Amino acid sequence: MDGEISPEAVKELLEDDADVCVVDIRDPASFEHSRIPDSENVPFHELTQRIHELEGYDHIVTVCPHGKASIQAANLIGSYEGTADATVESMAGGLETYGMQFGLARAHEDATEGAADAESPF
Repeated sequence: MDGEISPEAVKELLEDDADVCVVDIRDPASFEHSRIPDSENVPFHELTQRIHELEGYDHIVTVCPHGKASIQAANLIGSYEGTADATVESMAGGLETYGMQFGLARAHEDATEGAADAESPF
């Protein structure tokens, strides 16, 4: 793992169409309820079986509700030979911090545009 990344930096990467894969490690129901737009759902308990799906990305960011479990996920991904050349980071503060600042996509909608109307995704 290469450390933590701020929610602001994650949003900038996504807006710049960088070669980044945001990996949401929550369960599918939570992911469907609210998520960072364009993120991928790979539940933590499936990560070891699906880690090969992350090969080829230059930058991988793991996210979870509060930024704790995503550190473990980033460590696991970073130790995988197929992602050895990628930058692997955990998003500090988790989805709660991101959601409060930028909003989260719900179901198949786009993310809300202002943090003023944002609410906790939990």
